[in-house]
Amino acid sequence: MPFLPATEWDSFLANHPRVHLLQTTAWGNLKSEFGWEVERILSGGSGAQALFRRLPLGFSLAYIPKGPVGGIEGENPPQPPLIRGGKRAEAWGALLAELDALCRRRRTILLKVEPDMWREGGNNNNAPPGFRTSSHSIQPPRTIVVNLQGDEDAILARMKQKTRYNIRLALKRNVIVRPSSDLDLFYKLIERTGERGEFGVHSQEYYQRAFDLFHPRGNCQLLVAEFEREPLAAIIVFTHGKRAWYFYGASSDQHRHLMPTYLLQWEAMRWAREHGCTEYDLWGVPDEDEEILEDQFPNRRDGLWSVYRFKRGFGGELRRALGPWDRVYQPVMYAFYRWWVGRRALG
Repeated sequence: MPFLPATEWDSFLANHPRVHLLQTTAWGNLKSEFGWEVERILSGGSGAQALFRRLPLGFSLAYIPKGPVGGIEGENPPQPPLIRGGKRAEAWGALLAELDALCRRRRTILLKVEPDMWREGGNNNNAPPGFRTSSHSIQPPRTIVVNLQGDEDAILARMKQKTRYNIRLALKRNVIVRPSSDLDLFYKLIERTGERGEFGVHSQEYYQRAFDLFHPRGNCQLLVAEFEREPLAAIIVFTHGKRAWYFYGASSDQHRHLMPTYLLQWEAMRWAREHGCTEYDLWGVPDEDEEILEDQFPNRRDGLWSVYRFKRGFGGELRRALGPWDRVYQPVMYAFYRWWVGRRALG
């Protein structure tokens, strides 16, 4: 099987500048230190970085986040080979045959694919042949993407009036945003944020390794908002190619009236623009259509609803990813998996 070492995977990705961060070598290396095993496969001009999680009784689960990678020559931008018919289907078929062989060798229950494609225009959410449309996503299926093109005044003009006001308020009240490498500070803030919001957080080692893997490449920054040298909030932002992602954020309980989180996001966008990014992904809002979001957000605080009010103010475009899609290898175990996922969702 044409499995690639990291150096060759990087060479392949160099020809696909729009690849998602979750298909990069550094992301695979991060996940490999926290319970996943990484396989990188290239076949038919397309490739995939697949993650495998060992399960009891010798089984495993396979996952391709925001992939596969590769398009048909001449496409601009190249799109993942997941659409039926023509050369793209042939390219996907060659890669899929390699993935099938690998998954069977690893006694994989299912291969979950979350493609790096948006559900828009003619794209519906129907799974490709041999896959099933799944209700269980690993990454947030719906997000808000802010356009960073144009000058700063143009970006600010696209924001909600209240958001612009809060950014300027933080500046007026002398909130300062600075880059940092203090992951101890970040972890203290995100622990408190998780307690307040009643959601789980990664270990401190996870955030540290993410920073250590991406920051030396220039693809990651930790930004901290302070007032009179007191840390109020912090975020970790990632870039790859012309895209930036806000993955992790935290805030204290102090001086929230100074609106530090608004200024923090604005400075993160400015940092991303300086690194050549043209869009900024706020990474996760409730998986509902815009009409429902706008109707219900004033009265909802559960789950991602608590951050939708905040994120909507930055004037981005609401988008919904295609997928997730499951390819089933062990039907009986897959039925148990769906039952288990359902219980977690209820619980």
